[in-house]
Amino acid sequence: QVQLVESGGGLVQAGESLRLSCAASGRTFSWSPMGWFRQAPGKEREFVASASYIYGNTYYADSVKGRFTISRDNAKSMVFLQMNSLKPEDTAVYYCAAKDRAYATASISSSGYDYWGQGTMVTVSS
Repeated sequence: QVQLVESGGGLVQAGESLRLSCAASGRTFSWSPMGWFRQAPGKEREFVASASYIYGNTYYADSVKGRFTISRDNAKSMVFLQMNSLKPEDTAVYYCAAKDRAYATASISSSGYDYWGQGTMVTVSS
């Protein structure tokens, strides 16, 4: 059974940092695209960042570019999201996602992923 488990969420003040982690089990995603999405209360799920295995390409939503960094530990099928200079508008449940196809290009659409974690809450106070 494939599982993605996020951790690292919490309550921080504006301007502070958090690092989210996502660990995969049940199969390896070492060569597959992995990404992060988020869903704020009353809003639709939106793309945050993604990373391909091939060429190490990364993609970011404009709203987080320059503040968030996605990274991978391919040997462990893990993906991380370093979030700096957090803003109240970053408050959301953050979801890890993985695609069931090795060497594919990372997508910025939620439909481009096959597996999802249960989410971890990030709350940024002003």
